Amino acid sequence: MQNLWLLSTKNKISLHNSIIMKKYILRCTLVFVPMLMISCKPKTDQTPVTAATDSVAQDATISESTFGALPDGTTVSLFLMKNTRGTEVTVTNYGGIIVSLKTADKAGVIEDIVLGYDSLSGYIKAPSFFGALVGRYGNRIAKGKFKLDGKTYSLAVNNGKNHLHGGLKGFDKVVWDPTPSFATDGVSLKLSYLSKDMEEGYPGNLQVEVTYTLTNSNELKIDYEATTDKKTVVNLTNHSYFNLSGNTKRDILGHTLSLAASKFLPVDQSLIPTGEIKEVKGTPFDFTTPTVVGQRINDDEPQLKAGIGYDHCWVFDKPAGTLSLGATLYDSISGRYMEMYTTEPGTQFYSGNFLNGTVTGKFNTVYKQRFGLCLETQHFPDSPNRPNFPTVVLSPGEVYKTQTVYKFSVK
Repeated sequence: MQNLWLLSTKNKISLHNSIIMKKYILRCTLVFVPMLMISCKPKTDQTPVTAATDSVAQDATISESTFGALPDGTTVSLFLMKNTRGTEVTVTNYGGIIVSLKTADKAGVIEDIVLGYDSLSGYIKAPSFFGALVGRYGNRIAKGKFKLDGKTYSLAVNNGKNHLHGGLKGFDKVVWDPTPSFATDGVSLKLSYLSKDMEEGYPGNLQVEVTYTLTNSNELKIDYEATTDKKTVVNLTNHSYFNLSGNTKRDILGHTLSLAASKFLPVDQSLIPTGEIKEVKGTPFDFTTPTVVGQRINDDEPQLKAGIGYDHCWVFDKPAGTLSLGATLYDSISGRYMEMYTTEPGTQFYSGNFLNGTVTGKFNTVYKQRFGLCLETQHFPDSPNRPNFPTVVLSPGEVYKTQTVYKFSVK
C-alpha cells in the first residue's frame, strides 16, 4: 500500500514536529485510501480537504508518497508542495533532490522547469547531480586535499585529479530525515542529516538542516544551517538544472541571463580557480546587463575553452551575508522569469556543457549539451586552499547559515 498524507493551510491542520516510525501526528482524523490519498477531516464545519484535481491548487498543501527503495531496502519518500497559485515543487529525501518544479508560463500553462528523472533509479545511477543538495563541499577542492590548523586532510578524488561535490558519497546520495510543516506564507520541508566525523574525509560531526519553503508569492526558499563539534570546512548548495522553456523542449542558449557580478574566477584546465579575481568587463563573462546565454558561449576565448562553455564562479558585488538579487533568468518564448536572491558571495554558473545526449530524463527527453543551466549559490571553489577567498571554515560554537531564494513570475 502506498500511503499519502495531505495538509491544508486553509483548514489549519497542525503537524507535530517529531516524526516517529514514519507516522505523522495530525490534529485531525486520518482516512487511508490505497494508492490515492489521505484526506484530513477537520474538527470544524469546514469542507473536508481533498487532493486538487485541476492544475491550480485551492490551498497550500504538502503531501508524501513512496518514491521507491534503495538497493539496501531503505524506503525513500517524495514530498509534493503546492502553493495557492498552482506552483508545485517535489522533493525527495534521497539526496534532498528537487525532482520537479512546475510554474506557469505567460499563457498560464504550468510545466516543469528543472531537469531530472521520473523514478528513483535514475537518480541512483546518474552522475549529473540533477536537483541535488551538495555537501559537505559544493564544487571542487584541488587534488582532494586541504590543510586545517596545520593538519592535511585527504578527500576522495572523483573529478579528474580533484574532489567534487562532497566525494564518492556526498550529501546527494544520503537519506535525509524529513519534517514537513506550515510556513508563514506557504509550506515547508526541513531535511536533517548528521554527517559523522571523517565522513568522506571531512573532520567533525556536522549536523545539517536544509529547509525548502514554497511560498504563496511563488518563491522557493532554501535555508541552509549547520553546526560542528570540530573545526571543519563546509560549503552547501543546490544543483538544480533550470530550463524555463517548460518540460525541456529546447536548450537554454536562448535564455537571457543577468548576474550582479563584475568579477569572476578564472580556472585552470582542471576547472580549479587560479586564485585571480578578474573583471568581467570586456570579456564573454560580462552578464552585468541581461545577455543571451548563447551569444558569446562559443567565442574563441581560453576560459570558455577550459570550461567547454560557462563553468565558473561569479563574484557578487553585494556585501557578503546580505540577501540580495544575484541573478535573473528569462525565456522570451514561454515568458517565464526567475529572480535569484542569495546571501552567498558567489554563484557557479554552469551551462550544461557535459550533458552529451547519453542521458534520458523526464518526458522521455534526451538531455543534450546545454539543455539545462545551473546557478549554484556558494562560497568559492577551492577556498580551503585559497587564503584570499572568503573563509569556509566552521568552528564549534558557530552556526553556518545561508539562504537562497528563487522567485518565479512571467514577463
